[in-house]
Amino acid sequence: MNFISNSTKSFPDYFAKLLTAIIKKMGNTFQHINTTQLETLAGGDTEFMKEMAEIFLEQINEFVTNMSSFLQEKNWEKLAREAHTAKSSAMTFGMNDTGSLLKNIQLECEAGNLDDVPKMVADAIDQLQAAIPELKELL
Repeated sequence: MNFISNSTKSFPDYFAKLLTAIIKKMGNTFQHINTTQLETLAGGDTEFMKEMAEIFLEQINEFVTNMSSFLQEKNWEKLAREAHTAKSSAMTFGMNDTGSLLKNIQLECEAGNLDDVPKMVADAIDQLQAAIPELKELL
């Protein structure tokens, strides 16, 4: 009995759901991102997940460029805002450590505690860039 041909779902839909179920059973296989929250938001919509990954990939380039520029310019207010924005995107992709680091950059800039900010920004940039290959796998 071929249940796929008897199903009202198309094979690509069935395959996408099967693949999602297998990934959930295996657990997150990525080192830098965790797609659990995104999968919940997507509700099984793989196209939505791809769109979100594409957006985040574009954002990473903007975040890196902007944070580097704001750091070099010593524009702490803009750096704090950029870190705040980047934090939300990183957290959507389960990058909790990166999100916490970005939150700390924001808070340190706002408080004027700037000694550790350059190293923190470098670490955040490294972490965001390390996620790029994994995000590309979602496309």
